Amino acid sequence: MGSDSASLARLSMSLPADLFRQLDMMVAERGLPSRSQLIAELIRHALAEHGSLMRPEEMLAGTITLVYRSERGRVRHLLSQTQASYLKEVISSQHVVLEDDQSLEVLLVQGPAVRLKELCDAIRRVRGVQQLELVTTTALLPPLYDQSGDDFKNIGAHS
Repeated sequence: MGSDSASLARLSMSLPADLFRQLDMMVAERGLPSRSQLIAELIRHALAEHGSLMRPEEMLAGTITLVYRSERGRVRHLLSQTQASYLKEVISSQHVVLEDDQSLEVLLVQGPAVRLKELCDAIRRVRGVQQLELVTTTALLPPLYDQSGDDFKNIGAHS
């Protein structure tokens, strides 16, 4: 046993047999070493989602993945305008054209949970958006710059 075993807590649970079989199939399909690893991942995801609902001012980082119909650029233009309203939250985006006049876009985002929810709601209102998913974590991106006065200093740089 490694040193991590001292920080572990055991959980015993009962599941309906069908749900248990599905869990085992998911563990096998993902090639995971144990049920515990999958259950921990699912719990982390649920806790991040719960935190964003219960603590709207909590800072979160994550991705927004969306699929939309391009419709001769109209949707992209509206999405760009929407993202421009959330410059502090949208760190970067990546866009790829799919088949059948569809596009896939992934936004890297960070900000208060309430602002990320507002951004998702604004994107959903754009006609042509077919799918949208926000995945968040409470782990944040490190600050890249420290503003002191009018100068920006790269935090990672050594003087």
